[in-house]
Amino acid sequence: MIRKLFKRVFGRSAKAKSVGMSHAIPFAEHGVSRDGISYGAKRVTDGLQAAGFKAYVVGGAVRDLLLKRDPKDFDVATDATPEEVKRVFRRAHIIGRRFRLVHVMFGQETVEVSTFRRALEAEEAQTDAHGRILRDNEFGNMEQDAARRDFTANGLFYDPTTQEIFDYHHGVDDVRANVLRMIGDPATRYREDPVRMLRAVRLSAKLGMTIDPATAQPIFGMKELLSNVPEARLLDEMLKLLLSGHAVECIKKLRAMHLHHGLLPMLDVILEQPMGERFVMLALENTDQRIRDDKPTSPAFLFAALLWHEVLTVWNKRMESGERSLPALNEAMEIVLERQRKKLAIPRRYDVTMKELWLLQPRLEQRSGQRPYRLLEQPRFRGAYDFLVLRCRSGEADAELGEWWDEFQDASDERRAEMLMPDNGLAAKKKRRRRKKPANGAPAATPDAVAE
Repeated sequence: MIRKLFKRVFGRSAKAKSVGMSHAIPFAEHGVSRDGISYGAKRVTDGLQAAGFKAYVVGGAVRDLLLKRDPKDFDVATDATPEEVKRVFRRAHIIGRRFRLVHVMFGQETVEVSTFRRALEAEEAQTDAHGRILRDNEFGNMEQDAARRDFTANGLFYDPTTQEIFDYHHGVDDVRANVLRMIGDPATRYREDPVRMLRAVRLSAKLGMTIDPATAQPIFGMKELLSNVPEARLLDEMLKLLLSGHAVECIKKLRAMHLHHGLLPMLDVILEQPMGERFVMLALENTDQRIRDDKPTSPAFLFAALLWHEVLTVWNKRMESGERSLPALNEAMEIVLERQRKKLAIPRRYDVTMKELWLLQPRLEQRSGQRPYRLLEQPRFRGAYDFLVLRCRSGEADAELGEWWDEFQDASDERRAEMLMPDNGLAAKKKRRRRKKPANGAPAATPDAVAE
């Protein structure tokens, strides 16, 4: 115990000396005004400081403000424990078990508040056989909290009261130089949490930053560690990547760094097929544009697009073996989704939407009788139509089909009637055989009687 105490005290002192003490950068030098901080974040920092605690806006919000971007949300770090934070604010809720945080609400805004944490020493931390940290959640001080963060650009603390930025790892210089640099030894940090490799790709694509060579170099040799990450965490990071508004650039970087293997099974195969790659990229471009236009996006739609060509391949093979179209499609969907779940835990709540989008594709080819009218009433029609448009743009489906549905949706009743295709007897309803009633009122002959 005494040896551990000495190591903590003197070991950390040496470490602090090597990285240098925090550099407090005044407003005149960085130019980030308190006015750029959200109402809720200011209320949280002001409230905690008034109660005698330290409190700072931290992480991505500070980085984004330095880059002249509008932060998506604001997080606060403090030396107050979760219970102490909850006592300061009326509308505050402690969440999490292993890593407890506090959500403080102000109207529609929720501010996430974390207590300063420290990284455990090697002999204290609970890790798996590959070095991934399983338990590392102990309170610490501001300097230790900064060292625990992933990239220097995310290790910045902003005090709205003094308008100073506290920088322990030269993060401000890296942000100004557009460089994404790992705090500490990159190989060790990736081993502790392999998801940091994906985060490096996502942030560099989103922010237009160059990954520092020392930060990028170990990734290729350590990518297999991603297979050891829990599926839920991998899915969460994958969704952030695909819904970052820069999914196309992220996919390009994943391919360049050979990190796409295993994230979505067969993604390599899809991207190596000319038509499949075009379809996937169009879907990602469409999602990126919707995010830039502040329009809603659907993870289910995106996953349906990414997996469509796998479904299409299995579907065609089953039909070639003699199965009917609809049963073959249903079986293909189940096969692909089950195969996918072994690698990436796509929540089953997305399954219904994905299947509906896929099942409506062959139905959109039916343009006779009452079928088009019934399709317009389908809850998923708009999503299925958007999916069809992507197929047409990629060259997989006939462009004329997409144009027909584009016009049919908004056409008058008269025009719609003109647009309907001839039925050709393919789906003619079977007429019921009417039994003739005998003139004398006797019961109609049964099939057996007729046979006799």
